[in-house]
Amino acid sequence: MQQFIVPQFIDVEDKIIGPVTVRQFIIILAGFLIIAISYKIFSFSLFVIFSLFTLSVTCVFAFLKINGRPFHYFILNLFQTFKRSKLRVWSAGSWLQADNYGIEESHFIPVATAVLNKHYTTSRLAELSLIVDTKGAYQGGEEEGGASEIKNMKREIN
Repeated sequence: MQQFIVPQFIDVEDKIIGPVTVRQFIIILAGFLIIAISYKIFSFSLFVIFSLFTLSVTCVFAFLKINGRPFHYFILNLFQTFKRSKLRVWSAGSWLQADNYGIEESHFIPVATAVLNKHYTTSRLAELSLIVDTKGAYQGGEEEGGASEIKNMKREIN
């Protein structure tokens, strides 16, 4: 039989500089690039405010994990949740309609449904329990003793 190597720890990212992963390094690099561009565009006071905001957003996206997943996955899932409808109702007939698949109703074969009207009493349940407990040694049946006889047999078994 052929043996295959199964990858383990597939959710662990490769580290490039100390504890910083490739994804984190690229996010931090993009953040510092935005800060460098803002240094050329804005005045110093506006640059400081904008760079603090950019640095905090960059650190959140690079290092914060929610439920063990990176923050940008959380943001994407949040947008998908808002985009979907609020209430989802499943209807059995909606996906079983014949016109959805191009099948005419005349080609359907009627299927008879069996209706079970059995009503088990406690003595019948006790008898079934005894059959299961004895692994089929007790075959059951209609006997005079009923439930009391079954309870006696259970005591003998245990």
